[in-house]
Amino acid sequence: MDVVVVESPAKAKTINKYLGSNYKVLASFGHVRDLPAKDGSVRPDDDFSMSWEVDGPSSKRLGDIARAVKDADSLILATDPDREGEAISWHVLDVLRQKKVLKDKPVRRVVFNAITRQSVLDAMANPRDIDAPLVDAYLARRALDYLVGFTLSPVLWRKLPGARSAGRVQSVALRLVCDREAEIERFVREEYWQIAALLATPRTEEFEARLTGFEGKKLQKLDIKTADQAADIRAMLEGASFKALSVDAKPTRRNPSPPFTTSTLQQAASSQLGFSASRTMQVAQRLYEGVDVGGEAAGLITYMRTDGVQMAPEAIAAARSAIGAEFGEKYLPEKPRYYSTKAKNAQEAHEAIRPTDFRRTPASVRKYLDPDQARLYEIVWKRAIASQMNPAEIERTTVEIEAVNGARTAALRAVGSVVRFDGFLAAYTENRDEDAEDEESRRLPQIAAGEALARRSVTATQHTTEPPPRYSEASLIRKMEELGIGRPSTYAATLKTLEDRDYVTIERRRLVPQAKGRLVTAFLESFFERYVEYDFTAALEEKLDEISDGKLAWKDVLRDFWRDFSGHVDEIKELRVADVLDALNEELAPLVFPAREDGGNPRICPKCGTGNLSLKLGRFGAFVGCSNYPECGYTRQLGEAANGNGEAANGEAGDRPLGKDPYTQEEIVLKNGRFGPYVQRGDGKEAKRASLPKGWKVEDMDHEKALALLALPRDVGQHPETGKMISAGIGRYGPFVLHDGTYANLETVEDVFCIGLNRAVTVIAEKRSKFAGGKGRVAAAALKELGDHPDGGPITVRDGRYGPYVNWGKVNATLPKGKDPATVTVEEALELIAAKAGKTGAGKGGGAKKAATRKAPAAKKASARAPAKKTASKKD
Repeated sequence: MDVVVVESPAKAKTINKYLGSNYKVLASFGHVRDLPAKDGSVRPDDDFSMSWEVDGPSSKRLGDIARAVKDADSLILATDPDREGEAISWHVLDVLRQKKVLKDKPVRRVVFNAITRQSVLDAMANPRDIDAPLVDAYLARRALDYLVGFTLSPVLWRKLPGARSAGRVQSVALRLVCDREAEIERFVREEYWQIAALLATPRTEEFEARLTGFEGKKLQKLDIKTADQAADIRAMLEGASFKALSVDAKPTRRNPSPPFTTSTLQQAASSQLGFSASRTMQVAQRLYEGVDVGGEAAGLITYMRTDGVQMAPEAIAAARSAIGAEFGEKYLPEKPRYYSTKAKNAQEAHEAIRPTDFRRTPASVRKYLDPDQARLYEIVWKRAIASQMNPAEIERTTVEIEAVNGARTAALRAVGSVVRFDGFLAAYTENRDEDAEDEESRRLPQIAAGEALARRSVTATQHTTEPPPRYSEASLIRKMEELGIGRPSTYAATLKTLEDRDYVTIERRRLVPQAKGRLVTAFLESFFERYVEYDFTAALEEKLDEISDGKLAWKDVLRDFWRDFSGHVDEIKELRVADVLDALNEELAPLVFPAREDGGNPRICPKCGTGNLSLKLGRFGAFVGCSNYPECGYTRQLGEAANGNGEAANGEAGDRPLGKDPYTQEEIVLKNGRFGPYVQRGDGKEAKRASLPKGWKVEDMDHEKALALLALPRDVGQHPETGKMISAGIGRYGPFVLHDGTYANLETVEDVFCIGLNRAVTVIAEKRSKFAGGKGRVAAAALKELGDHPDGGPITVRDGRYGPYVNWGKVNATLPKGKDPATVTVEEALELIAAKAGKTGAGKGGGAKKAATRKAPAAKKASARAPAKKTASKKD
């Protein structure tokens, strides 16, 4: 018997059906070792030696693999065909050698770009050794990321309290977002006018023409700057006669794009499906690992982490066959289309993302997939098919028109396009710029050169120039790829890190840098400029690619980097915090000192009138404060827009009276402190204060809302069974109701003010459905029942005080941040339970921990049998 090691249970399940009883396929569940998150895990003084750590769940899985290998004839490492997959195989092999279970057993490495029967069997027939240069590239990347993170982050913590972390790629991506925001802030809008005429041919067919010249001068977009200019030109055109000077019709061809790479798939899924980069990779992972299609388990797409754009010859032949069958021979070019990658060293995986079988059309597999899987598979299939189709044939017509009014003349132009043959557009159409689409789809009537044209109307429309848009996830990935920053396996993880660190937020699908993120970027640009330069980061990526290509020694690259980097860090450590703040005051001047509407100096304290405003550092991060502290207590949050007088503050200058409390007659005032806006009733230590809930806007605050906030927590009513009061309030974890020590979450802040007794009793009852053990801890009501565990007992998804979790018996496993409880599958739950059981079982006694320890082996076996999504997390 041969033991085959893959990453995920889903992949193991699919492959096991292909290989038969002579093979035992086991899953590693992603990476099995990593560098411990502490100092000394990478030691530059010891020739960059590394310490690796195996966590509890991975230790159990490696133990299972070791026991299986001990009785096996050989070991086959079949992890993914990229750098991370190679690294997992290397780690597994290294651990097994340390356990001394291999002895003289043969070890083979096999790779397949698609999980289909033929691909897997072909790979088994063509094994190779572990790719040492690819492993070296992994070691270099991991060491660099560790050294940058664990060397730079402590400097941030000391010099910039509230900052979370810095990273080799993460910080550069954040700089892109922050630089775009600064560009938007610096942008000065310009007013301009555009003039168009609605004209008609002698056959009364109407079309629109735009002004391109006036009085013999060619006009540019911004040349008409005032309403008077526009009115003068419009009046001239309204009295003019029009004639077509020339009609030029040119046939053009529009060629299809190549099949998807990782980045282009993420961009298309974002613009067409609304998926985040991480969601795209999660769905693609499932399509790759295998789906049950009509009783047959098969991967539907090829490996989804790649910067290659070409397809295998047999795939091209299959695509051409499908084109003939689905669209007809006229859509099939005489010769296959071949594409070349723009990447200098496409090392991640060598084939583009495509269907494993083009005969599986989106319509034929839709019933076997969930909605997201079906939508993503559809664009993969269509794009790959379109890449081998004939170009679209488009006729583009340009009509030059002259307008004459006495001695004055003007030039106008009408442009239209007609699709003569749709070609690849019959299969796949990309999202395009709206203006370009309008022009592309506009069809002109028949116009002959020299014929007179009738004027129907003339319009002059006012416009202003627009700043560049903020990055979306898709456009940021495109920019990172263009600059050579990061690689396919890092894009989604990088974006997720920026969001998790609260450096950026996503608003209307656009990345908005937060004050914390801009502060970190300004600090790095001021004191570590070289290490957040785009060219430096791209050059380092190229060196890492050269390592994977066997052209550079990985430790030489580390030595060169560390020599300069460590010396620079030592210099920055000696900087005084005051020097750092002075530099940031200048770098972030528009953010720290927003303009005042009264034209006053935005750097002068609006409260005392004599102090200078400056960045200050507190325990929870940066804020703006007055130099006359403690005599003047003016503070303002960083990034907070000033009011009409630049006076958003927690002092008197920024207070907004809202009225008096009708019972105490104390003044209620809206204030703004270093931790955000709040309302206050009274003065001194006895004053009652309440922060504005998330989502409430300062400009919307009034007397009624302030009274409601200050009245919290509010009594809802006595519980009919216990007679004890139920109250509603807003806490650290959001809105809640409380009864006899039991907290139950409410859906919205508004529920706090309007929930009645019946609903409150129901919410409490759902939360107190049963006790989970321990010191009277209350179990949450089940949000979703997933079925029974293979070893007995129901598996449920519950909502606890600290967030949603999976429950099985006495094992509770918290869901990953951002995971929707409604989308949890039984396979994911089994995996989380197995991991949690391993961790709790390793600790000291206690009822729940002992129970988890006893159940862990069974949960682990069930996890190995069931498909799961976790392998996506190893690189996403």
